[in-house]
Amino acid sequence: MNRTDLTAGIAELQALRYTPAGLPALDMRLEHESTVQEAGQARQVKATVKAVALGAVAERIQKQPLGSIWRFSGFLATPRNGKSVVLHIQEFQQD
Repeated sequence: MNRTDLTAGIAELQALRYTPAGLPALDMRLEHESTVQEAGQARQVKATVKAVALGAVAERIQKQPLGSIWRFSGFLATPRNGKSVVLHIQEFQQD
């Protein structure tokens, strides 16, 4: 199963673009910070994640302010250029 839920802040939004099929697409960068338990120890975790949203989800995210915190849900995929993993956002809501 490829399902990812991440609470993160919107750190960067690119300009809304359109796919060849005419779907709105929005590339962004999300920043996450939390404390997790690993091997019985508390660990501070920070992560920057590349993400993309399509369709109505892209249009909704575009209206959100930078720095706002959301719970993003979607799946992970490697783009055609194969350089890094990208979170494909299917839904988001206030956490």
